[in-house]
Amino acid sequence: MAAGDEQVSAAPAPENLLEDWEPRPFVLAALLACGGLGLHFLFDGSDPQPLAGAGAAFIFFAALAAAFALDPRNWKSVAVFALGLGAVMAGIAWHVLRFEEAYAGQHFAFAAGVFASVIALPLFQAGFHRTRLNTDYKLTHFHVWTDAISGAGALAFTGLSWLMLFLLDGLLGLVGINLIEDLTREGWFGWMWSGAAFGTALGVLRNNLKIISSLQNVVLIVLSLLAVPLALALVVFLVALLASGGQALWDATDSATPVLLACAVGCFVLTNAIMRDDDVATSRSRILRGVAMVLAAGVLPLSVFAAVSMGIRVHQHGLTPERIWALICIAVAVAYGIAYAVGLAQGRVSGWATYLRRANLNLASATGILALILALPLWDFGAISARNQVARLDAGRVSVEAFDYSALRWDFGDAGRQALARLGEREGEVGRLARAAAAQTMRVWRGLETPTRGDVAARLRVQPDSEELRAEVLDFLTTESWRCAEACIALDLGRNAEGRREIALVEGYNFERFVLGGPDGRADPIYPLAQDGQLPPFTRDAEVELREETRRAIYVNGRRVGVPVD
Repeated sequence: MAAGDEQVSAAPAPENLLEDWEPRPFVLAALLACGGLGLHFLFDGSDPQPLAGAGAAFIFFAALAAAFALDPRNWKSVAVFALGLGAVMAGIAWHVLRFEEAYAGQHFAFAAGVFASVIALPLFQAGFHRTRLNTDYKLTHFHVWTDAISGAGALAFTGLSWLMLFLLDGLLGLVGINLIEDLTREGWFGWMWSGAAFGTALGVLRNNLKIISSLQNVVLIVLSLLAVPLALALVVFLVALLASGGQALWDATDSATPVLLACAVGCFVLTNAIMRDDDVATSRSRILRGVAMVLAAGVLPLSVFAAVSMGIRVHQHGLTPERIWALICIAVAVAYGIAYAVGLAQGRVSGWATYLRRANLNLASATGILALILALPLWDFGAISARNQVARLDAGRVSVEAFDYSALRWDFGDAGRQALARLGEREGEVGRLARAAAAQTMRVWRGLETPTRGDVAARLRVQPDSEELRAEVLDFLTTESWRCAEACIALDLGRNAEGRREIALVEGYNFERFVLGGPDGRADPIYPLAQDGQLPPFTRDAEVELREETRRAIYVNGRRVGVPVD
């Protein structure tokens, strides 16, 4: 049978889940409308405070969990699950907001909590809390896909309901009735309308799980069509990578890891779209079955290559909180890859899908537990990263000039700032650079990287050429890293009555006058001056001089820039 000869042979969904509960749409509409109203009162347009954020997380996750899992015959256990899930996410949200500046990567911790919640919902619906690892895989698979499809459908209906609302507003506006316009301007109405629309649609869809089950099979058939080009691309990639001896992976370390992980996830999703929940429902196409085996086997090499790519990055630049989270994701992907490879070896040609389904259930429960543990405030990846970065500096794996002191100031939380303070207590260049970074009041990004002191030093020229002057100017530019983007020249204007050095920083035929060595370690700008006419390109080698006239002025390539500095 060819890939396009797939037939829709929907396996029947569990009968006890197909019963229509008539009040469901009204109950869910009321539940989520009240939840939306609660969110409105907790968010007043400003950044949420920790307690308000915790309350919002509780309402949001508890309400959604109850809406998806609602079963009138088992409402007590659903209530316990929903309230427990809401309480856990409330605690995580409170910690994230309360210690947002103290701990690095807090948004990743919250995302881990969300991921754990997404995994917990279908496992609870399938009865995992009672049957543990003996949970019926077919039942779990059913809930995963019906939740995803009904949630997507309800979200689409919510968007359409807003379009209808605006259309009705325009219609009634033609006869001078502005009620809908007035309501949409009220914050509470938008939250309640969205909640009610989502709940109504979700209730209708959950009352028609038999139709959703058939639609699920159609969705899986369509998804399985994408498996063929992905498998072909995977084979081409592996052949090309082996032919290059791995050099291509080394050259592409900046972007290789997310691409490889995304492809591994694609292989996982499309493999499961083909093999489905049992052998009866598995695609009958021999081509697609073969493609599924190729994709299942491809999860491990893609995950290993992602690990190699990230290992190269860590070796070159050390650990950061983001890289630690990436390493955890890679470890999970490698675990799936190993399980799939073992399943393929055990099942050989005919029975491999059974082993993969069992691996899916075991790994899903383990991954959910891992995500929950990582979401809890048990780890400080900022402290781990800071220790690693300082150890690299002390071991000489990164030079004093190239070390990213700004990362300790901004990216690693309180642990990074404490490490930076300890570096600032040292003598010599390390201490001076650390103190300059600690004085920064803003993190400025140029592209994806912050310019290092070495980058700025390569663009800077000082007049007169003095190591003392150059060091002072570089300290200043370290705190104002958006300056000297291409080339700049610093002219020494002498010291003022307070004994502080004054400079004129010339950049792109403009200059600003600064007083260095202020109380906070930063310069005090005097005034900026505009460009004077059409001039040749400004470079670091431009001829710049400070001429004595009635008043002093700056000349670049023989032409005066702006107004006199005095």
